Amino acid sequence: MEFEPSATALEKEGDGFVVASLGVDSGYVPYTSYSAKTSYMEEHPEIIQSFTNALQRGMEYVQTHTPEEIAEVIAPQFKETDMDTLTTIVARYHEQDTWKENLVFEQESFELLEDILESAGELAQRVPYESLVQTEYAKEAAK
Repeated sequence: MEFEPSATALEKEGDGFVVASLGVDSGYVPYTSYSAKTSYMEEHPEIIQSFTNALQRGMEYVQTHTPEEIAEVIAPQFKETDMDTLTTIVARYHEQDTWKENLVFEQESFELLEDILESAGELAQRVPYESLVQTEYAKEAAK
């Protein structure tokens, strides 16, 4: 198993092939998230909402722009990766529907993550979705 850009680099060098994508085969698994203490969220809801709104704008950008445009925008974050490789990676993500349209952490995805962690022996006890996940900010940002 390889992550990008290593997987695409192996392909370009003729040393390997991407034969499957975990994202395509597994469903929407929350790979990136952020967390905050309940007290912080209660004291600073405007900061949480503004941050979530900014992330949502990024989600909307990848839904409405070409892989070439996306690659150009994110290139400064990947200085070690040439533009052709970066565009190939973004195009693959685009074709695989890697990016959701919104940031709402659905219960189905939460339970899938718990299944993965449990099967890997990394989860001692399941936690109820409602006690850990708050979606109000993501739902507001998606409006």
